[in-house]
Amino acid sequence: MGSGIAQVAAQSGFTTLLFDLNETVLQHAELSIAKYLQSQVDKQRMKVAEMETILSNIRYTTNLHDCIGDMIIEAIVEKTAPKIALFNQLAEINHSETIFATNTSSLSVATIANGVMQPSRVIGMHFFNPAPLMKLVEVVKTENTSDAVVETVMELAATMKKTAVLCEDAPGFIVNRVARHYYLEALRLAEEQGVDYSTIDDIMESVGFKMGPFRLMDLIGNDINLAVTESIYEAMHQAPRLAPSALQKEKVKAGELGRKTKKGYYSY
Repeated sequence: MGSGIAQVAAQSGFTTLLFDLNETVLQHAELSIAKYLQSQVDKQRMKVAEMETILSNIRYTTNLHDCIGDMIIEAIVEKTAPKIALFNQLAEINHSETIFATNTSSLSVATIANGVMQPSRVIGMHFFNPAPLMKLVEVVKTENTSDAVVETVMELAATMKKTAVLCEDAPGFIVNRVARHYYLEALRLAEEQGVDYSTIDDIMESVGFKMGPFRLMDLIGNDINLAVTESIYEAMHQAPRLAPSALQKEKVKAGELGRKTKKGYYSY
């Protein structure tokens, strides 16, 4: 997600810095972005000069102290404490008007904001995977988010050619709150009725869904999908209809996370 968001920012003309502690991760991100852009050139959807400009807009670093900017979008591990810690580290080296946006898909933005210096500048900016292709962005405000920050982020999303939907901070926001049942009911069919994954996926795709639930979970990452389910389940007072799937827990425990590990509900 981080590299995809960085690519979107660079394509929109912004000077962009992509940070990660792991040099290998950064190298993979750089290769992935270059490969995607080259494919657009090969398909004559982009000119070589445009590709070169986009690539020149991105710089890569493992040094946190390089991370100074007007807008910082965080896309680290889906846990509240590390997100708060990162924002506070960044607050110490950035100016007071820097906007901190979290790409969390299910965690409470208010909880994150309340742990950060100047919570009025913290907002949710939830992109969807793959970020360069998916048009929707959920902009999530808390009761403390300033109107100026909301306006700026909505304008930023428009500049990035995204469709921004503004919503209040709530468990799962909009998309993940609605989509939970798409995954969980499919998982229950597989667990309780023994229906195979491809049958469920093929049926859902045949009635208009772009991707069946199991193929989509493999794309998202089963660890991420499970973390979102667990977060919403707890936030919704452990409502039985939102209970995490034992089947998905087994997949995560086995390291079968989907496309990124070459095996999930399918092999790749």
